[in-house]
Amino acid sequence: MTLIEIVSFLTISYFIVLNLVYFVTSILAFSRLKEFSSTLDAYPDSLLLSSGFLPPITIIAPAYNEEATCVESTHSLLALEYPEYEVLVVNDGSKDLTLARMQEAFDLQPASRMTSSEFPTASVRGIYQSRSKPNLWMIDKENGGKADSLNTGINYTLSPLFCAVDADSLLEKSALTRIVRPYIENSDTVAVGGIIRIINGSTVQDGVVSNITMPANLLARFQVLEYFRAFLAGRMGWEAFNATFIISGAFGLFHRQTVVDAGGYSTKRTGFETVGEDIELVVRLHRVCLEQKRPYRISYVPDPVAWTECPESLKILHRQRSRWQRGLLESTTRHLPMLFNPKYGRIGWLAFPYYFFLEGLGPIIEFSGFLAFFWLLFTGGPGSYLLTFCFFLAAFVLGMALSFLAISLEEISFKRYPKFSDLTQLFLLSVLECFGYRQLNAWWRLHGVYTFLRGNKEWGKMERKGFSAAPKK
Repeated sequence: MTLIEIVSFLTISYFIVLNLVYFVTSILAFSRLKEFSSTLDAYPDSLLLSSGFLPPITIIAPAYNEEATCVESTHSLLALEYPEYEVLVVNDGSKDLTLARMQEAFDLQPASRMTSSEFPTASVRGIYQSRSKPNLWMIDKENGGKADSLNTGINYTLSPLFCAVDADSLLEKSALTRIVRPYIENSDTVAVGGIIRIINGSTVQDGVVSNITMPANLLARFQVLEYFRAFLAGRMGWEAFNATFIISGAFGLFHRQTVVDAGGYSTKRTGFETVGEDIELVVRLHRVCLEQKRPYRISYVPDPVAWTECPESLKILHRQRSRWQRGLLESTTRHLPMLFNPKYGRIGWLAFPYYFFLEGLGPIIEFSGFLAFFWLLFTGGPGSYLLTFCFFLAAFVLGMALSFLAISLEEISFKRYPKFSDLTQLFLLSVLECFGYRQLNAWWRLHGVYTFLRGNKEWGKMERKGFSAAPKK
């Protein structure tokens, strides 16, 4: 057997296992979505809002060079339907007009505020409170990175729960009411993740998404499909195992004291620097709670929606995916003793191996497999055609089928894209992405593996175009 054939067999096996896991999580997601819908019917948001049982929440929004989106994002945070919450925007030494835009839009004035913890962070330059919106605060600090900004926010959080969001995210009005449900249902809950959706192409008015449409940009359209697979078919299914491994940094709710006891977000000042601070914190929460034999739950809720702007250029998307891959490997290798360790139960035996081998190291196999596939396709003899056909079924056809399944989950449960043309586009994209986009994605993730091995710690510059405003009447 030649090296090319060995690589092909290995890649076919990889895709079969990967897609089998996705198929299982997709089926479980159907059940969990049905259960979630019945809970909403039995205990609607209006009942929770009037119950008096909802705990106070502090929203922490790190901001670095977010002048294009910070005002609209903050408007959305201030428009949430929740009885008692504060918004802490942490300006991480922005070099643009982020601070000035916020001061102008919300009449920020110097103020003082108590602290609740003492994580080491970059120096705080000033604290401001809005005169027009008293529950809005802004902390201006020296640049220290996103994780450093989150720790700064935790230091000034006085509520039992905090919600970590990106400064360029828009939350729907019911987002806090829905993401807090697991805390009401189970007092052992320490963290909850919510779904992230792509806002490109949709219009925004006063911080609210007023018209949801598919993006005009082809790269952004592919990402809509990817997010369906990741959040609906993937994370919803892992939640059924009580094995939620990742909570997106764009939207997650945490029990403050548990995070403080676990050491907060990892930074250079706390002893470990990573670009995957959101993944690392969740893995560490699992590890700490299991080592302490403490009852806990990390949940995922499919309907508190955070809208985010995704990259529309190959250059920026490459940086993002490479950084995500590096962050995953940094976080999992730090906690490698959990791998196949009975001490860590379902996390050590199921979630950790999946994310470390299939997601973390998978790009090495995947990209090598694509090279072998095209080599055999154009140069192989008759015996190679069966191998290339099997590869095509495992890598392309199964991938399309799982995309169809993810779209079905969206259509059955939420129908955020009600137009028939949008639905048709999504099914067409499921086919098109297999021929070019997935190979690019594998290459970007492989680059992330390479930068991880080199010890690269750079974040990479991200560019924001800002939200599309609704036309004024």
